[in-house]
Amino acid sequence: MEKGEGELRTVYAATQGQKDYIHSLIEQFYTNIFPNYFTDQEIFNLENLGVLSFNPDMYNGTLKEAFSIISSLQSLMAIIESLPSEKIPMRYQTLFQRNVALLEKHGISFPLTIDHFKQKKDEYISIYKKPLHSWVM
Repeated sequence: MEKGEGELRTVYAATQGQKDYIHSLIEQFYTNIFPNYFTDQEIFNLENLGVLSFNPDMYNGTLKEAFSIISSLQSLMAIIESLPSEKIPMRYQTLFQRNVALLEKHGISFPLTIDHFKQKKDEYISIYKKPLHSWVM
């Protein structure tokens, strides 16, 4: 129970499935999105900076937080994947910033801007990308 303004209220904890899904979405950023825009060294640096990692002082693990984090991560993925190659419309920038702010409110660091995702890198082999099939050795 959570105490607020002289009252007690019940808060529900996020399920293990939701926690696992959040970690799966974060992994997708590192394996499916970041390799398209950053070199392996840059991704390594993002990991070391704690990008998309939880700050336990700000994250309480509630059901409401889990839904907010999931929707923010999914929204950021959708925005990044649908960015036009020309000028980025203001509505995309606004949505991007709003979702980054929501993640940071819940203690998840995402210090990247939409400009980091303007142009995909040329195809290259990345240690972060997952293989397309299990036959890759």
